[in-house]
Amino acid sequence: MNINPSYIRLYETGKLKEKVEKAFSMLEECRVCPHNCGVNRLSGEKGFCKTGENVVISSFFPHRGEEFPIRGHRGSGTIFVSWCNMRCVYCQNYEISHLGEGRKYTPEEIAGIMLYLQEEGCHNINWVTPSHVVPQLMKALYIAVEKGLKIPIVYNTSSYDSPETLKLLEGVVDIYLPDLKYTDEKYARKYSKVKNYPEIAKQAIKEMHRQVGDLKTDSHGIAYRGVLVRHLLLPADIAGTKEALRFLRSISPNMHVNIMAQYYPYYRACDYPELCRMITPLELKEAVEYAKELGLRLVMD
Repeated sequence: MNINPSYIRLYETGKLKEKVEKAFSMLEECRVCPHNCGVNRLSGEKGFCKTGENVVISSFFPHRGEEFPIRGHRGSGTIFVSWCNMRCVYCQNYEISHLGEGRKYTPEEIAGIMLYLQEEGCHNINWVTPSHVVPQLMKALYIAVEKGLKIPIVYNTSSYDSPETLKLLEGVVDIYLPDLKYTDEKYARKYSKVKNYPEIAKQAIKEMHRQVGDLKTDSHGIAYRGVLVRHLLLPADIAGTKEALRFLRSISPNMHVNIMAQYYPYYRACDYPELCRMITPLELKEAVEYAKELGLRLVMD
């Protein structure tokens, strides 16, 4: 099956360039993500995400640890963006997201990375933690398309995304890979230091699904379009799993969901006794059984 990514059509009609220009204008008084810091990142000012104009990247490589529809047989072309617009106390990648490990890359350099990953045979380009650097990544994409990029973009996000930014991504992103971390506002504030997470994340996932619909795969089981939601189980049901699954079912009876049980008390998790343990087999079993009762499409690897 040979299906061109949606951004090819945008590029050919000149609309991709227009979207890039509009996105970059959002950096002048930054409103790229829900924090709406208002700083001028083009002049080097930094807000919550501690990122100016150039993107900090920690690593990039063909990732073979994602869900099968994403990684396929040749890996997902993963670009790990440093810093984050959330501050999860249990983050397993805190060196990257909290401490900003990595180096700065220009859009031209990021375009080169994307072309390299395509040459390595990756099924897609996987932007990890992109919410605070969408304009820069879109500019890099534009440059890469001019030079022959032709594999889908995966938008791998915490779902703390601005509606305005997501609308700019319509026709740019073919595969959305969002988290749904919490359904209770107080837990999002306590453990991830953000406001209004459940409301923002739910609206974000609705918008993603509006754009690309349910997950679609080719004859080899590899995704080329659609939404795959990740839900990380947290101890003592801090994530609000049943409510999260009911919400996803309300968007689509065919929503693809990965219920993730690999939580481990990394970083500062044990500052909070309730977070200082792993998930039990019973907690996983109950979550999976409930998802099956709802008829959701489970993706477990």
